[in-house]
Amino acid sequence: MKKIISTENAPKAIGPYSQANEANGFIFISGQVPIDPATGKLVEGGIREQTEQVLKNIRAILETAGLGFEHVVKCTCLLSDMDNFAAMNEVYARYFTQNQPARAAYGVVKLPLGALIEIECIAAR
Repeated sequence: MKKIISTENAPKAIGPYSQANEANGFIFISGQVPIDPATGKLVEGGIREQTEQVLKNIRAILETAGLGFEHVVKCTCLLSDMDNFAAMNEVYARYFTQNQPARAAYGVVKLPLGALIEIECIAAR
């Protein structure tokens, strides 16, 4: 049985999906793009600012589920330009300081709303 996880502190889904679902003690967080939930718009700036916003959105969803970054077991990072990998990684490392999750990073042709980055993750209780 699954439970929908939703918070006003992260952007609303921009399609027919949930911010996150919980099933059997696992939380599956949908891909987050750098939308500021207060404005509903992409944050200004480059990859650092966008990565920061994505991780803030993920934090809000995790907190709603009663969890933190230490509970994340897997992330998938999608980048519109792999040349942004090192800068993204610098910001990402500030959020995952210990017991880092498994991760994959891919370069993609295009992301929703013209974002530079999207991250999805799985956490476990």
